[in-house]
Amino acid sequence: MQLRSDLGARMKAVRQACGFTLEVAAQKTGLALSTIHKIENGRVSPSYENLVRIARAYDIGMERLFSADHEAHQTTRMTVTKAGQGRKVRSKNFEYEVLCNALAEKKIIPLVTLVDQRAPLRPEDLESHDGEETLYVLSGRIELVVEHYQPVILEPGDCAYFDSTLKHGLRALDDDEAKIFWACTYIDVDK
Repeated sequence: MQLRSDLGARMKAVRQACGFTLEVAAQKTGLALSTIHKIENGRVSPSYENLVRIARAYDIGMERLFSADHEAHQTTRMTVTKAGQGRKVRSKNFEYEVLCNALAEKKIIPLVTLVDQRAPLRPEDLESHDGEETLYVLSGRIELVVEHYQPVILEPGDCAYFDSTLKHGLRALDDDEAKIFWACTYIDVDK
C-alpha cells in the first residue's frame, strides 16, 4: 500500500509540475480521469502500459515517475543499482523493481519482476505499446503469450525478445517464485 501511495504522490507532483489539470492529463494519456485520480491517490496500481502512456503524455522519462529525488535536468549517463535497492512498484499481476532510476532519458527500462500465477491468459488480458521487450527467466516457469504466435513456456536461463506493438502477456505457471529480468525500450516514435 505504501509503494502505491508513494507512486501516486509522485505522479501527481509530476502532473502538476507539467501544469496539467486532471482533465488535460486524461486527454493526453487517453486514460479516464477517474483512473488517473485513483492512481494519484494510491487507490489502484497502474499497469506497465498505463505508466508508459503517462510518461509519454507528460514528455518525461519513466524514471521520473519512480524516483522521488530525480532532478529534471540530470546529465549523468551512468548509474548503478545495488541488489535489492531498485524502486519497487506493484501492479495487478506483477511486482516490479525498477533499476537505474537516476539515469535521465533512458532508451531502455530495466526491471526485475516477480510474475504472479494466474489463470490462462485471454485476449483481453494482453497489452500492446510502442517499443520492444526482452525477458530472461531467473527463477520459476513463465508462459509468454504473444499475438500471432503459439504460447511459449520459459524456464530459468531462457530468454525471449518481441515487438511490444503485438499484444502480449505473461504469467507464472507454478507456486514457485517466478522472477525475470525484463528490459523494455522506451522510444517515442512521434518525436
